Amino acid sequence: MGIATNQQISNYYDFYRDKEIIFTKDILRSLRIDPRQIYVKCNGAQWPCIINSTSFQIAKIILGTKGGAFAQITKKDTPPVSLRFCFIEPDNEPLSFFISGKVAEVTPYMNSQELAIITLSYTQRPPDDLILKLGTLIEASINFTQRKEERIIINQDSKHKLNIEKEETIIYIQNVPRRCILRDLSFSGAKVILLGLSKFIRDKETILRIQFNDPFETIDIKGTIVAADLIEGRQDIVAASIKFDENQVPLSYKIHINNYVTANRKTFLESQARKEEEEEEAAANTKPGKENPAKQSATDKTAVKKEETKTAAAESGQTTDAAEQPEQTHPAGENTSDDNQIQ
Repeated sequence: MGIATNQQISNYYDFYRDKEIIFTKDILRSLRIDPRQIYVKCNGAQWPCIINSTSFQIAKIILGTKGGAFAQITKKDTPPVSLRFCFIEPDNEPLSFFISGKVAEVTPYMNSQELAIITLSYTQRPPDDLILKLGTLIEASINFTQRKEERIIINQDSKHKLNIEKEETIIYIQNVPRRCILRDLSFSGAKVILLGLSKFIRDKETILRIQFNDPFETIDIKGTIVAADLIEGRQDIVAASIKFDENQVPLSYKIHINNYVTANRKTFLESQARKEEEEEEAAANTKPGKENPAKQSATDKTAVKKEETKTAAAESGQTTDAAEQPEQTHPAGENTSDDNQIQ
């Protein structure tokens, strides 16, 4: 993942502050949260708890009603509490921090008498690390719905940006492994090249395996071959189009695709902004009555040189007609309009 800017983190906080994330196994794994290191702290003591969900403003934890944490937190004058998060970074180093809050609500967990859900209202803005991790996850889920058909052609540049080491991979067709080559990817599907006959693989269930770096992980995605076309000039090689099962696309895969899509869009918007600035600058320099400064400078130098030539001719006895012969080379220092363009 690229280095996040303060503006990006602020946007995540402003746009998604009310989005609540429920911590499923897939989300815990994708965010690399260590659930054994989640604690609630109160009155100088801390106890392990289960994190149920969080947004940028509140969190919900699950506690046993017979424990010391529940006894402290449910007192009439509840003291301030802190919630400890712990993430495992790609280098396997832990990243942990506390977020201060107060108890907002206590309710039974699924009508249980032994477990309760404690709603904590944050009294401070969460650390940037949490905003970035959760914001990226929320953005990936939104783009999975809104931009699912955008295709990423697999080439050297896209492999580098996607952190895919090579396009050769494995596809399981009805649980039989086959070698294949990735041709494109999207949120919702993929296209691969493989040996085979189209009529024998069309409409078959598949599992596509993709290896990513940074962090290194192998992701298996379930889907179905919806089209299989012969490669021109070959009867034994097909291009198979795979539609993923949307309910089983791993969150970590969505995040990889989202990182590529958003980075490309940012590059495109920056390029468009630079182009518009250059066009506005060029238009300003070519307005009627306003001459390009470089051209004006060149014209002044030409006039001075002609005057010097006339003076030298008069002093040496040459005729004025000879002195006024037009120049055959460009005056020194003259610039063309191309010099102001970025190559």
